[in-house]
Amino acid sequence: MKDTFEELGLGPELLAELAVLGYEEPTPIQKAAIPPVLEGKDLLGQAATGTGKTAAFALPILQKIGKMKPEALKPLALVLVPTRELAVQVSEAFHKYGKGLHASVVPIYGGQEFHRQIVGLKRGAHVVVATPGRALDHLRRETLDLSALQLVVLDEADEMLDMGFAEDLELILEAAPETRQTALFSATLPPRIASIAERHLKDPARILIPRDTGTKGSVPKVRQTAYIVPRGHKIAALGRVLDLESPTLALVFCRTRLEVDELADRLVGRGYRVEALHGGMSQTERDRVMKKARAGTVDLLVATDVAARGIDIDHLTHVVNFNVPASPESYVHRIGRTGRAGREGVAITIAEPREHRLLRNIEQTTRQKIAISTVPTPLDVKARRLDLTKGAVRDVLLAGELEGYRVVVETLAAEFDLMDVAAAAVRMAHELTAGEAAQEDDVHIPVIESFARPNAGPRPGYGGGGNYGGGGNYGGGGGGYGGGQQGFAPRGAAPRNFGPRADGPNESGAPARKPGGWNKGPAGEGGPRGGNDRNAQDMVRIYIAAGTKMGMRPADLVGAIANEANVNPRGIGDIEIAETFSIVELPERDVDHVIRALRGATLRGRKVKVNRDLGFRNNAPRPQQ
Repeated sequence: MKDTFEELGLGPELLAELAVLGYEEPTPIQKAAIPPVLEGKDLLGQAATGTGKTAAFALPILQKIGKMKPEALKPLALVLVPTRELAVQVSEAFHKYGKGLHASVVPIYGGQEFHRQIVGLKRGAHVVVATPGRALDHLRRETLDLSALQLVVLDEADEMLDMGFAEDLELILEAAPETRQTALFSATLPPRIASIAERHLKDPARILIPRDTGTKGSVPKVRQTAYIVPRGHKIAALGRVLDLESPTLALVFCRTRLEVDELADRLVGRGYRVEALHGGMSQTERDRVMKKARAGTVDLLVATDVAARGIDIDHLTHVVNFNVPASPESYVHRIGRTGRAGREGVAITIAEPREHRLLRNIEQTTRQKIAISTVPTPLDVKARRLDLTKGAVRDVLLAGELEGYRVVVETLAAEFDLMDVAAAAVRMAHELTAGEAAQEDDVHIPVIESFARPNAGPRPGYGGGGNYGGGGNYGGGGGGYGGGQQGFAPRGAAPRNFGPRADGPNESGAPARKPGGWNKGPAGEGGPRGGNDRNAQDMVRIYIAAGTKMGMRPADLVGAIANEANVNPRGIGDIEIAETFSIVELPERDVDHVIRALRGATLRGRKVKVNRDLGFRNNAPRPQQ
């Protein structure tokens, strides 16, 4: 196996950018995927979320563009992703890696102004990163030209199927040139994924990055806590958590050298004794840092995974993941550095909302819960600092040797109350230790409320601002899903209609809608799936006054619920769509929250009534609550 980016065949421009970003060595999925993609082979890759899949396809795509140096007119690569959030992240990654190659990247996704996307596509793009529904909208309008396409990537394919995009993916893949290269990445490979691979991939290279199963139950005696924090507030949140924890020595893991240096500088400002460790340091510098750490003259070691290899310090009390590790194995390996010799250690993870699935992967592998805690408030931190100051003063009193200072106290006591003198001295000691941190603690850190609910978490779906698809509505026409727009001829075939089909299965794997009848999308057959704990006792049905007459589809309902209520779409049960209304099964815990959210949303361009289902089973107007 090739162990460096250079050995994988990447050119000097990309290697230079990776060095600047602090990427030291490729992850397993990158080592396995980059060479076959560079060679032009189709690829079927299975790896968990967060293992570095984006770089595994972005780097070889950029390499191909760099060698061709084409004019940016028609897209050469199309990357399909399940959510707008991921579309933005993947686009940012392409920009970040491809600065030296001047590659043009255009993201297109629901919720963004359509005209702005059209202008970007007309201007020209080497790479288009898109959600399936919005890509299909542009194909209908003939504003996305795939005639020059050389490579299609399906990222998180299982998620796209779970969200009801199966038919959209089929249409897009059929519209792409037959000579294209195709790479499909998925965390799981259910039969539906295998079916897509069989139809659209030609003799693919198969890659499996297995989940680690040997570490189950082997986590040491460690208290595990995670804080869900927006990206821009992570450093401030970590500072508050460290102030509250007051570690003897903490090892803080970061992804890149740049992140290590930035975080180390900020934590020094909070009054901590901080040392950095990363691959850019010489062995002499590394030895100096480790000597200080073992001597107890360092509070925090901020390091990359590679640089932290081999660190073994007895008095290490805390391990901090400034980002969620890419794999459960990595997480277990990291936190295993603390909690040794019968002592309890502490593992703290600062996670962004999009990383909540990685935390669940870790929980499933280790069979241990990671507590989700609220970031300490400024009052919490102040109380903790005062407590530490009190402890420090007590230690000085117990140590004695205060004779040289009594004259100062006696002089001041003649002028002021003795209690005031003591309080002033404590205040000075407290403010000296607080340093610049007090200013940062005034910053408001938003609370991510949705993570307080079991199985919930913001899985931003398709659309934005209460709307889904083009034209600003869930499934709305003029760029929505069911608009019955004009078709076009994929790969020289007869023109095909991209509107809703009258027969055959729909995109959620459910039977086709019948006039005035039910359209039932059972979980586990391509539609949204519930969590493992779903059962008949805790599922409740809600009534939505929108049905086939409005062109409503399961994908529209799933998208509305996932976006507006921040409910995990995997928890949604059966969906039944009649002529004038729809019924959706939800976990009891989510029902009231979803009803409130949907009452404020727009579906198919209209505000609709949403209530708990009263149990009627006909198409007559239902009594309102």
